[in-house]
Amino acid sequence: MSRDALRATFFEECEDLLSSMAEGLGRMVNADTPVDIETVHGVFRAVHSIKGGGGAFGLTTLVEFAHVFETVLDQMRSGKLAIESGAMQSLMRAFDVLSDLVAVARDGGSEPSQMAGILAELDALAEAGPGGDDGAMDFDFQPLTLDLGDLGEAATPAAVAQNSYSISLAPTGQLYARGHEPAAFLRALGQLGEVQLFPDTAAVAPLSQLDLSDPQLRWRMELTTTATREEVDAVFEFLGDSADVAVTDRMPEPIDDIAPCPPDTVAAEIPTATAPSTPQRAPTANIAPVSTPSEGSVSNLPIATTIRVNLDRVDRLINQIGELVIMEAMLAQAVASAGLRDNADVSTSLDGIKQLASNIQESVMSIRAQPLKPVFQRMDRIVREACDATGKQVRLVTIGESTEVDRTVIERLVDPLTHMIRNSVDHGIEAPAKRAATGKPAQGVITLSAAHRSGRVIIEVSDDGGGIDRPRVRDIAEERGLITSGAQLSATEIDNLLFMPGFSSKQEVSAISGRGVGLDVVRREIQSLGGRVTIQSVPGQGTVFSIALPLTLAVLEGMLISVGTETMVLPLSAITETILPDPAQIHSLGPTGRVVANRGDLVPMIHLADFFGLQPAEGDGAAVLVMVETDDGRRAALSVSAIHDQRQVVIKSLENNYGAVKGISAATILGDGRIALIIDPREIVERATLEQSPQPFATLG
Repeated sequence: MSRDALRATFFEECEDLLSSMAEGLGRMVNADTPVDIETVHGVFRAVHSIKGGGGAFGLTTLVEFAHVFETVLDQMRSGKLAIESGAMQSLMRAFDVLSDLVAVARDGGSEPSQMAGILAELDALAEAGPGGDDGAMDFDFQPLTLDLGDLGEAATPAAVAQNSYSISLAPTGQLYARGHEPAAFLRALGQLGEVQLFPDTAAVAPLSQLDLSDPQLRWRMELTTTATREEVDAVFEFLGDSADVAVTDRMPEPIDDIAPCPPDTVAAEIPTATAPSTPQRAPTANIAPVSTPSEGSVSNLPIATTIRVNLDRVDRLINQIGELVIMEAMLAQAVASAGLRDNADVSTSLDGIKQLASNIQESVMSIRAQPLKPVFQRMDRIVREACDATGKQVRLVTIGESTEVDRTVIERLVDPLTHMIRNSVDHGIEAPAKRAATGKPAQGVITLSAAHRSGRVIIEVSDDGGGIDRPRVRDIAEERGLITSGAQLSATEIDNLLFMPGFSSKQEVSAISGRGVGLDVVRREIQSLGGRVTIQSVPGQGTVFSIALPLTLAVLEGMLISVGTETMVLPLSAITETILPDPAQIHSLGPTGRVVANRGDLVPMIHLADFFGLQPAEGDGAAVLVMVETDDGRRAALSVSAIHDQRQVVIKSLENNYGAVKGISAATILGDGRIALIIDPREIVERATLEQSPQPFATLG
């Protein structure tokens, strides 16, 4: 494996290690649950592994920072430094810097500006705990007298036996490529008992001829310990496929007969300092598992196999599956045209193909599905930075981070969620003094949740702040000319003013707000993903932003309709109902506008054939009205020639292959080979209501 390939593998490992660190630090900082010492060990091992790998590639700055970081964690796990709020805040900021340093080492750029300050904080924490910064742990052993009662002869020293093991360790090139240190495992054995170490260097090549992929350095160890076989095996459980390990039992010896290990053999070679330093990692599919040829060797643990695949290959596969679905629809159309649908064998085979194509499509789509956990973890940092900028105290709670969505959706969710989280900290959560005056805890809470509901992904950002000050929002909108003075607006319409371009409730520009750029970006980005965003707010209790997204951007549930002579697709998510109106329900509004009376409301009518400039179909009778609602609450009745059926269609980008068309979001291919355009209800409603009599929408700009 080339050095570049090893370097790429190291940074892939770093992503997993940083994710593990974020999860562990999140548990440590959570004051609601006691800290599990194994969590601290896990975070320490992650930092240590990043440090080791960075050293292998000469990343000096990364290594030096990680060394100070792990020193503080080492003191925490040994109990010399308390795991308290102030220290944890420093560790969280140190994690941010470590993430930045990994990114700089991978992509280039300058060191994070806050690194010097964070190093000073870590140095102060390291000095606060005894033991300094030398990386060694001095155990202050104090004997403890236990009163075990009268145990008779069973308590005699001669009856207490120790276990003896012969252990061989043969690292592969993978161990060094992943930045691991064999010395860490040898030190861990030293903590279990007395060890004699016998290195085997006979097959090691001279330095000028050394092959890093086949290091040939081996060790044999003789361990005498009171530990069980399971405890000895646990020392090496993190190695996985990185080394061949064999542990063989030797005859136990009475404790009185065990010769002490020469101090110049073990004490100098294996100081009792740290625990195993490498986290467990599942092997990729093309790596064989560790073989265990001899009896008594370490048994293989069940590890889920994974495979790394270039995303372009997955995307090509998904495109081919889309073509398969289209061909299946075309085959069904051909069978129906030939009058073979009544043939039992043909019908059964066709249904089988349809079911198989659907199953394959679902399976392939699941390959691109990824959990939201990485995105949610990034929001922790956004909250910390926003708190530092505003002086507020906020805790982020995440729910449903294992919810899976399409990879493309995940990539484009970061910016909208960042804006919403910053908005919640800056505008939603009150200052500590104000919260205390209203009987709230000084620390505010922002909850970020995700769940699957009705075939869509629902993401909510909620806070326990003061809610939306609607009178102030209205006044600001009037001052900036976003609405007309005295316009009649509902609470929902006032809330939606927050999404208008240029709106900001901040009078001064700060590091995170005041430029009128934020929630309008959120709405545009969510709409481009085929989703919608809504607001719910209760004054004094908080605000909830809800995002509804499709599970995938490749398939759409739609209703097939006729518009004049054309067949189009209307997204099912925007449809609320369909009606055959009575002429008495339709009223004129202005010179060209019309509205329909529906359930006590007057809803604007939009004739789609007129909107797209299409000729009506021959014999086109009474129109069918499809009631739609946009994500900002606007409703309209779309007049269509006919409604055919509901079906799942494969989305084809129109802009990439042709160009932008007003009122059209994409296209698809029908079973008869024709192209059907997919309608964008929101753009149609916006354009049509601006061209017609504007009430009640013109008041919204």
